[in-house]
Amino acid sequence: MARSKSPDPPADLLGPVTGEVSWFCCGTAWGPCSSTGKGACGTCNSGSLQHAWPNTSDACWAITRPDSCGVSLSRRTCGFRHQITSLCGGGSVVTAIADCGPQTDLFCGERSCCGATCASNRLIDLTPAAYSQIASLSSGLRPVEISTA
Repeated sequence: MARSKSPDPPADLLGPVTGEVSWFCCGTAWGPCSSTGKGACGTCNSGSLQHAWPNTSDACWAITRPDSCGVSLSRRTCGFRHQITSLCGGGSVVTAIADCGPQTDLFCGERSCCGATCASNRLIDLTPAAYSQIASLSSGLRPVEISTA
């Protein structure tokens, strides 16, 4: 018998999760980014240590659907802080939620590796300033562990 997935977002993140991280541009021009919108929270800036989270609201959850990839992520709202630790060398950065995303359901099963260390499913997008704390922007995707800060 197939397991059905709950239509409701999970209530809490019980522990760290592993997944892929990517980066995105928002706010004022910075590094490789031109000026763009300020994100779902209205505070997003490419030069700040911020991130997009796929479960910031019911509307965000309806778009991103990480549960479609078999991943449960807690509801966290604007300003909540996560610690993102690279599985490729161990560097970490603490960032605050400033936007909704990534659209995880479009990347189910996507996998990034460094050597034999891999993670699947794009779960978090960092601003370029935050991503550059744990990896080169040219790498595009990296496996990470995400925990509460």
